[in-house]
Amino acid sequence: MRVVIVTESFPPDVNGVAHCALQTARHLVDRGHAPLVVAPAPAPGNKPDASVPCPVVHVPSLPLPGYPQVRVALPTRRLAATLVEHRADLVHLASPFVLGARGMAAAARLGIPAVAVYQTDLAGYARTYMGAGEAAAWRRIRSVHAAADLTLAPSTAALRDLDEHGVPRLRLWPRGVDTARFRPDRRDEALRRELAPHGEVIVGYVGRLAPEKHVELLAGVCGLDGVRVVVVGDGPSRPGLEEALPGAVFLGRRTGDDLARIFASLDVFAHTGPFETFCQTVQEAMASGVPVLAPAAGGPLDLVAHGHTGLLFPAGDATAVREGVRALAADPALRTAFGAAGRAMVEGRTWAAVGDQLIGHYAEVLAARRTAVAA
Repeated sequence: MRVVIVTESFPPDVNGVAHCALQTARHLVDRGHAPLVVAPAPAPGNKPDASVPCPVVHVPSLPLPGYPQVRVALPTRRLAATLVEHRADLVHLASPFVLGARGMAAAARLGIPAVAVYQTDLAGYARTYMGAGEAAAWRRIRSVHAAADLTLAPSTAALRDLDEHGVPRLRLWPRGVDTARFRPDRRDEALRRELAPHGEVIVGYVGRLAPEKHVELLAGVCGLDGVRVVVVGDGPSRPGLEEALPGAVFLGRRTGDDLARIFASLDVFAHTGPFETFCQTVQEAMASGVPVLAPAAGGPLDLVAHGHTGLLFPAGDATAVREGVRALAADPALRTAFGAAGRAMVEGRTWAAVGDQLIGHYAEVLAARRTAVAA
């Protein structure tokens, strides 16, 4: 199968869309297929990821105003030409909005089936950044995804949102997790002593530092005795968060085995953003044997079994975040039980398993197209 993956983001970018697109390409190669990736060109000076196992076509891009870590693709004829040159059997659109919308249009013109993967709560972001625009964002989402042969949603909450806003032909497709990389035995006592020299309970956040993530909800946690907050990631909100979270340790962006070592060395993983369509970092924490505290909204509702693998709190409730951490910090046995249950829950959620599910969705789309042509 010859697949063109059109993605709004790709490594060296570090985010859920980029990571999922990379894992998809790797799995397709492993299964004997021929993927090619089309993505915005990275920022000058950022080298492409050498581990990518397939060709990558970069289209011109510019930084998003106010958020330079995000690159936005510019109009180009190269996308349609790439679909033709690769002789694509199917187009995979990762979080389509700008480049993905052009990919959808090109696929339609060329008669190539398209599978769209919904990954970003753009309506929630519009509400966060502009205080309005949610309805317009949903109109854009609906218009792009309605043209796809199939839209894949990562969680039941996302599936419900798409259905309620009129997006047709929906299926559930979750995300995998690298259980070989993220595992409990990567816990590093030397790192723990460095982060918490007085034996504090380490509460970590991993992800972008941006307004929609609401990391400021951890401010009350910083005031708890015997607790040290550790923040991993970067983004436009970092300067303000360094002031808002007194005593917190900011480690910047970390990846690979280094990130896995940090995850496993936490005592509690706290996610604060309410707009997650899935929330990969929750799965990585669970794979690392770490109990999770997350908002009862979006993707975490599928991932966190409240009172079994972690705790859910009302989205945006800083008091609930503080009290959830307080309860977990005070009970080492509960943390151990939650962490073990979380690891057990995700052990079967490998990228290979969900990648095979994706190939099954591709096969269904191609079969439906063949049937429609034959009729």
